[in-house]
Amino acid sequence: MKVSQRTVRLALTEPLRISRSTMAARDAVWLGIEHHGRRGYGEAVTSTYYGLDAATLGRLLNGTAPELARCADPETALEALRAGELLAPGTPAAVTAAVESALLDLAGKRAGLPVHRLLGSTEAPRAATARTLGITSRHAAVEQAGRLVRQGFSVLKIKAGAPDPEDDLDRVRAVRHAAPHARLLLDPNGAWTPALAQTLLPRYADLGVEAVEQPITPGDPETLARLAEGSPLPVIADEDAVGFEDARRLAGRVHGINVKLAKCGGVGAALRIADLIAGSGTELMLGCLTASTLGLAPAVHLADRARWTDLDGHLLLAHDPWTGIGGTDGTVGAGGQPGLGVRPARGEIPPGETAPEPVGGAEAARGAEPVGGAEAARGAEPARGAEAAQ
Repeated sequence: MKVSQRTVRLALTEPLRISRSTMAARDAVWLGIEHHGRRGYGEAVTSTYYGLDAATLGRLLNGTAPELARCADPETALEALRAGELLAPGTPAAVTAAVESALLDLAGKRAGLPVHRLLGSTEAPRAATARTLGITSRHAAVEQAGRLVRQGFSVLKIKAGAPDPEDDLDRVRAVRHAAPHARLLLDPNGAWTPALAQTLLPRYADLGVEAVEQPITPGDPETLARLAEGSPLPVIADEDAVGFEDARRLAGRVHGINVKLAKCGGVGAALRIADLIAGSGTELMLGCLTASTLGLAPAVHLADRARWTDLDGHLLLAHDPWTGIGGTDGTVGAGGQPGLGVRPARGEIPPGETAPEPVGGAEAARGAEPVGGAEAARGAEPARGAEAAQ
């Protein structure tokens, strides 16, 4: 099997402010794995929070080539990956998830089956996805909420953690008035102290907020569990639940765990967490980083297993280079196409493939840049705060 990659810049439609940062763009590295003329694709995105820039991701993904070349086929590689025998110990979860994505895509194409069938689901998963509203003015939040509801969104996730907690409350109150029938989730991204959380949670419960993600600063899961025990609304662990051991520590002690493939290590790791918490009283939330359709697609194939689905990262982009999972009407879904079921948007070139010669001949072809231009090709530094809006 052969490996190829391409680095691109993903710009957001507008900057997204959360409690710890503001993000306007991030870089993504696309991975292509080829076997006997078929290619599978995966995506890893940069993250300041997890210390991953484009150059690091590119180097690590490129470093998987020798191990993949030793595998007879993608199915063998998937077995080795899940046994911990394919990648070096300590490989970042985002890299593991991208490699697994490309292998699943390729295996599905070889079998003529969508990924969810490979994972044991007979029906194509579909779910209402939350749509994120960043920390912004009351007026802007009301306008955005009204527009999203008209488009078909039934779940809105509101970022919190403004310097004045009353500003957040006022914004949520206004969104509730503008979208009285929408399900509301709240995400302070760990901005509150435990004492402030105990004060604010009852007020948000009174506003009809359905659940709150990571209300307090990550790093003290015991305190988060105690807060959840007395909370008037469900508490979902996010930054305090990165991988399997974190989930094991919190299972049955918080109301939900936000599983993101890029932080836990991919589909296989997510399924292990889902099995772990099943029946414990802790429910699954599927989340994401801001990424393209390619980056979100593997999680969409798990969407029928979650109580809360927050897979809107591709909807925040000014231009999504891939298509195939929907979302603009408030619902994401996996289709019946083999593999991940995604395809490049018009004019986009996946890694390992070449563009047809443009008008102007070979000289023009030599001047063509990958998606995002020369800066993206060189692995430009992501904007401040590109660690994950969600």
